[in-house]
Amino acid sequence: MTQITIKRAVNASGVGLHSGKKVTLTLHPAAVDHGIVFQRLDLEGAPKIHALWDRATESQLCTMIAENDVSVATIEHLMAALRAASIDNVLVTLDGPEVPIMDGSAEPFAFLLSCAGIQEQKAPKKYLRILKTVTVSDGDKSASFEPGDVPAYEFEVDFDHPVIGHQERRLTLVNGNFLTQVSRARTFGFAHEVEYMRSKGLAQGGSLDNAIVLDREKVLNENGLRFSDEFVRHKILDAVGDLYLAGVPILGLYKGVKAGHALNNKLLRAVFADPANYQII
Repeated sequence: MTQITIKRAVNASGVGLHSGKKVTLTLHPAAVDHGIVFQRLDLEGAPKIHALWDRATESQLCTMIAENDVSVATIEHLMAALRAASIDNVLVTLDGPEVPIMDGSAEPFAFLLSCAGIQEQKAPKKYLRILKTVTVSDGDKSASFEPGDVPAYEFEVDFDHPVIGHQERRLTLVNGNFLTQVSRARTFGFAHEVEYMRSKGLAQGGSLDNAIVLDREKVLNENGLRFSDEFVRHKILDAVGDLYLAGVPILGLYKGVKAGHALNNKLLRAVFADPANYQII
């Protein structure tokens, strides 16, 4: 139960999902209590942004953090892999505005971390224990935390689409379950929305190589789905990454109903708004 960093620096290159720009990302070992910090090497002074809930900023279709007017986008899949690997301290340097999308899942980042190896550090690990039920909502969407002894995630999606429909799943974040159950689940979108998104400067790097794309009836990817319920699995993956912006692992049950990145961050803000909701142990 000590803090963990990585043994050695590792890097990967890919395209940003929304920017469409090639980005090289490097993960570096970091000291005790450093936390997860991103650094933009492409900007003057190489500014840093701490991966924390109060740095999350409004963005469409991804999780973005900003500090002193400098931002990094699409961090959620990397954050999920870091949480699943129990990494507390790491410096993430990149030469662009966005974490590369890779194949649209967290598996490439999980592989990168396995190559880096883990290094235990001489300091106790910190956790956030949920003490009271906290719920936020937006119309028919909701996200909540309930007290619990283990990190667990439940999610429910409901799309008016013949391939997706209603899906529910639960993940207990122990014993490598993340790697076997959700790490390979990819982000998804609808073909009829792509043109609109690109007109807004989004999804510039999106393709069938890094996302599941559906028309109004079917999946367009040649090899189909990796899981029959890949959609809800990916939403759990996103939640694991979004909620690691708490700065420490969370002990409790998360429940998401049609929730997205913005609602997940709203939930963290609601938790931290009242010290009676949680305990750092």
